[in-house]
Amino acid sequence: MSEASAARDNSPFVELDRRRWAALAPATPQPLSETELVQLRGLGDQLDLQEVAEVYVPLSRLISLYAVGARRLHDSTREFLGAPGSSTPFVIGVAGSVAVGKSTIARLLRELLSRWPDTPRVELVTTDGFLLPTAELGRRGILHRKGFPESYDRRALLRFVSRIKAGADEVRAPVYSHLSYDIVPDAEIIVRRPDILIVEGLNVLQPPGPGAALAVSDLFDFTIYVDARTSDIAQWYEDRFLALQRGAFADPRSYFHRYAALSHEQAVAKAREIWREINEPNLVTNILPTRARASLVLRKESDHAVSTVLLRKI
Repeated sequence: MSEASAARDNSPFVELDRRRWAALAPATPQPLSETELVQLRGLGDQLDLQEVAEVYVPLSRLISLYAVGARRLHDSTREFLGAPGSSTPFVIGVAGSVAVGKSTIARLLRELLSRWPDTPRVELVTTDGFLLPTAELGRRGILHRKGFPESYDRRALLRFVSRIKAGADEVRAPVYSHLSYDIVPDAEIIVRRPDILIVEGLNVLQPPGPGAALAVSDLFDFTIYVDARTSDIAQWYEDRFLALQRGAFADPRSYFHRYAALSHEQAVAKAREIWREINEPNLVTNILPTRARASLVLRKESDHAVSTVLLRKI
């Protein structure tokens, strides 16, 4: 046996290239139009309908099967115990670096999963809403570490997902504004017993913190890590920063309006500085080490296209 074969046998994942993965759902119709895809696509994402058909339609079908299987197991267990009640939502975690495209993937999965007959009600919540308010981050002296695990109200996030998994009729989450770069006062997202809840964020696969017995990742039924080379993600972040600098930063209400007047060279330097001092250390220290905890890994190439899917062995 070769070293490569031994490594595959010892890996907790089954590795499938794009062609083999796409062949798993060859007869599934394309559920999205080009217009719908444009509305879902994030800034800088190169997602097209072929990618949807070959990567994300099979993924949505797999997750739908997992969700139905979990519901049947729950019902059988409840019947065995003679306990009343109904099934609770199937919860998915989507993790990965800044600028890797996880937000677009989460939005796309919400749309695709809602079109399978067994999972029509799908909700999406991002962990941005559980960031500590900017004033509190400043008071703690960690504003420069926004996005690091300590910048979140992890107890509030854990309570939120715990209530979802407990089957609460209505659960509320805070709202974050990327314009003001802060929590929106008195704004809430209300989640009412969906079939599936998707929770998207940088650190959702983190294990329990110091002194904690439980992490939000312990409550997920299925988890996805969006992966790419660090050098590629750095370039995508720079490209996105420059696009925002020419667009959203021009709004005087934007927290980053001070960058709007930078020259191209200054904007590139600022993007690289932010990546080097904040986003890359967070990726290397906190986010990337959680990749092995995922149920499934989507591996992207430099053109943003998914080349490989790694699915945890059952």
